[in-house]
Amino acid sequence: VQLQASGGGLAQAGGSLRLSCEVSGISLDYYAVGWFRQSPGKEREGVSCISWNGGITLYEDFAKGRFTISRDNARNMVYLQMNNLKPEDTAVYYCAAEGSRDSCDLRDEFEYDYWGRGTQVTVSS
Repeated sequence: VQLQASGGGLAQAGGSLRLSCEVSGISLDYYAVGWFRQSPGKEREGVSCISWNGGITLYEDFAKGRFTISRDNARNMVYLQMNNLKPEDTAVYYCAAEGSRDSCDLRDEFEYDYWGRGTQVTVSS
């Protein structure tokens, strides 16, 4: 099983980036997917998650109104559109898959079965 996050890079404050998470080795039809991030010196935190069929999406407060999570199960892809970026969004962003056909979990990382390598997002002021 592999999860590959991509799409990070350098953006200016107010700019946008679209992160992608390509999943292989499992069918996303049976997995919720979450995006997490970790800034230097801080613990990893949840950003957003989406249920297996996209029917439920959750966002942390800092992401509400700026970030949008989506998925394409046919392509085994999950996306995180990030708009109006702020310098405090600078972090390594990770995607993770949770075997669930219910909701998704933003608060308990231990619920996630598979993690990918992160992609660096750097936002300049």
